[in-house]
Amino acid sequence: MKGNRLRLLLLLPILFGCGCREEMRNDSRLKPLQEDPFFADRNSSRPLVPNTVPHGEANNDDFFYQGEINGKLVRGFPGQVTKEQLRRGRDRFTIYCSVCHGPTGEADGMIVQRGFPQPPSFHEQRLRDAPEGHFFHVITHGYGVMYPYADRITPEDRWAIIAYIRALQLSRNSTINDVPPDQKGRLNGP
Repeated sequence: MKGNRLRLLLLLPILFGCGCREEMRNDSRLKPLQEDPFFADRNSSRPLVPNTVPHGEANNDDFFYQGEINGKLVRGFPGQVTKEQLRRGRDRFTIYCSVCHGPTGEADGMIVQRGFPQPPSFHEQRLRDAPEGHFFHVITHGYGVMYPYADRITPEDRWAIIAYIRALQLSRNSTINDVPPDQKGRLNGP
């Protein structure tokens, strides 16, 4: 009995010593964006390692996720363009692009009218001839004063926007010869 008390008395200071460490009260973790002299940039938030992919989301399709194959910009779309995709592209274009490029792609958006630098019109021959991968690359990485939208617009929506841009270009630059023969009668009215 006396030996048990002696062991308990010897054990108590050890238990109290472990539980009263300052580290328990003064948390040594760094908060996001907290200054930290350890790193050269003095920022506790570290950038992601290049090519980091979230678990279960490997982007193995360069055509779809990069808009290029072997460093060359792609032509065409990764799948069949549907009416639903065009509707989605129009919606995303209105939200993200029309403020600069205008509702028709003529580069007359509201912030351009208020003094922001004017982007090129989508109806310029240079952009009408550009591969679809060019638009994907610009939306993803930005260009000139346009900042990148990779973190705001999913790859699916980027392709939908590009399909809508192509529809705008086609609607502006089409002729009667572009109308299918079975549809030409509808142009003259009932």
